[in-house]
Amino acid sequence: MEINGVYIEDTFAEAFPIWVSRILITAATKRWAKIAATEATGFGCSVIMCPAEAGIEKYVPPSKTPDGRPGFIIQICHPKKKGLEEQMLERIGQCVLTCPTTAVFNAMEDPDEEVKVGFKLKFFGDGFEKKDELYGRKVYRIPIMGGEFITEAKFGIKKGVAGGNFFIMADTNATALLAAEAAVNAIQSVDKVITPFPGGIVASGSKVGASNPKYKFMVATTNHKMCPTLKGVVEDSEVPEDVNGVYEIVINGVDEESVKLAMKEGILAATRVKGVKKITAGNYGGKLGKYQIKLRELFS
Repeated sequence: MEINGVYIEDTFAEAFPIWVSRILITAATKRWAKIAATEATGFGCSVIMCPAEAGIEKYVPPSKTPDGRPGFIIQICHPKKKGLEEQMLERIGQCVLTCPTTAVFNAMEDPDEEVKVGFKLKFFGDGFEKKDELYGRKVYRIPIMGGEFITEAKFGIKKGVAGGNFFIMADTNATALLAAEAAVNAIQSVDKVITPFPGGIVASGSKVGASNPKYKFMVATTNHKMCPTLKGVVEDSEVPEDVNGVYEIVINGVDEESVKLAMKEGILAATRVKGVKKITAGNYGGKLGKYQIKLRELFS
């Protein structure tokens, strides 16, 4: 199969279940809402070493937020339900509560469960907080130096999908990066997904464990098969002769269909960049996750 002249390998992206929260952060201005969203999703690339995977999903205009102010929806993801609740509490408490003029609301539709993150945040009010109902939602109003911090009492969480992915292989590193940027821009139009790595792009794709017997203590190491500089050096290189740049896009989402749509839109955008040679995906032969998202079926 070829799309826009780019070969699509007959393979699949192997994704796995993960607990996901979807949180709306609003503020007096779009700038302050973006600052809070950025802070709250920091150090959230991969649960290999990060405490959670997190990212900004989208901007929400004032006409579509509960309090009529600009906002951003973020996602925080964790393999364990308890771990997700802890990360929500810590990230909202340390990165949003501390940011001027902010408020937080649940943005998860049809959740599997609810967690009392807002109820736990209220204790920062030291007894001066107030339980209230605003915008048709049960909230807590916490007095702060900047006025009041409004938090919804409960937040929905859901068993979502993490690790949807594809690799962009191009003639040069610059071309591959340009195509990866185009892919991320296209994915931003898809609801309910995030690309948690820096700028949505993975420069240092990894594999489970290590192939070097001296490095067996490593949980993950460089995906040597996809490193252009190792082409012709390692026997199992998967980098074609005419490829000198490879980037990976990783996608997390609320459900499998959203992740599939994001992969499709991202791949289409990447293949429109001249110099892209091949699109493939990462998997572990079906041993890691229960989701096998086949690239060619995205376009069937």
